[in-house]
Amino acid sequence: MTGVSILWALRSPCNLGCRYCYFGTIEEHRQDMPAQPGKLSHLARTDLDLAAIAAFVQTLPGSRVERIFLAGGEPLIWPPIMDVISEIKAAGVQVVLCTNGIPLNRPEVVEAILETGVDAVSVSLDSADPVYNDRWRPARNGTHGHRDVVAGIQALITARSADRMPRVGIYSVITRQNIGAVTETAALAARLGCDYFVPQPIALDSEHALHQQLALTPSAAIELAAELERLYAAAPLQLPTPDYPDRVIDAITAERPSFVRGCFGGTDLFFIEPDGSVWDCPSSLKIHASAESGAHRSIRGADASTLFGPGGACADCRLFSPDCVNMWPLMGFAQFLPSGVPS
Repeated sequence: MTGVSILWALRSPCNLGCRYCYFGTIEEHRQDMPAQPGKLSHLARTDLDLAAIAAFVQTLPGSRVERIFLAGGEPLIWPPIMDVISEIKAAGVQVVLCTNGIPLNRPEVVEAILETGVDAVSVSLDSADPVYNDRWRPARNGTHGHRDVVAGIQALITARSADRMPRVGIYSVITRQNIGAVTETAALAARLGCDYFVPQPIALDSEHALHQQLALTPSAAIELAAELERLYAAAPLQLPTPDYPDRVIDAITAERPSFVRGCFGGTDLFFIEPDGSVWDCPSSLKIHASAESGAHRSIRGADASTLFGPGGACADCRLFSPDCVNMWPLMGFAQFLPSGVPS
């Protein structure tokens, strides 16, 4: 029996306005708020309250849940976040915080991360170039940006103990505009003292306003393959498994959606949205297909052992896309943690 990994978009609000966020943008949702199941919004008013979240977390002991990636929105701007993390850790489950890094400039946040025993902190940064990064990942207050993300990473790395826990890494979105800068961003991560670096191919629906400008198409495959080869040859810090570059190229060159035999996520990777809805796969294509059939559940009033029961064989899937590739490092995240870290 293998353990379950959960990507949990815990909260909807965020202090950044990333133009290609998987939640969509506040500006577009002010005009047309999505209402269909599975569609996310930073303006949603359906986020579970602390009591409902705590009740679910209390059912984690004895379940198959091994690791939870807490994302958002921005989880670190929600005041009760550390209480939730403490309860998850008390249940014997690993916690990986996914953050934009800006809240790490608050000493009390860094101190709480260390005290609660967070296993890893993954920070989003899309370029070593501040101008590029802040163009696509602008702060909603018009003030914070690249320099604050870097400073937050430095603050956490400086404060952590000699055993280098929590592990710290950078996730970087690759678009058609920054292919040639992937190794530069990885080099910045190494200089900052990060432990791992994950380049993520952008995943945009064909109707997205930025699709033509940013989506990785087959014509970009040669350039991207060469850049990933340079990245892995330099290996400035830990990277996803050696087969990851091939999966990235497969995802951007295959017809969309495409067929994959034996999905790597199988029955061991789930997605929880801020309203508590549970999806058997984080892929937007799979969520859309599942929403049409009503095939989703909720953590509200549910037990983790029941929701995430016995695992099974990996299923074939006809919805392979860059979204799937972005999930691959989640399933192999144990390689970024030191041996001996309890599950």
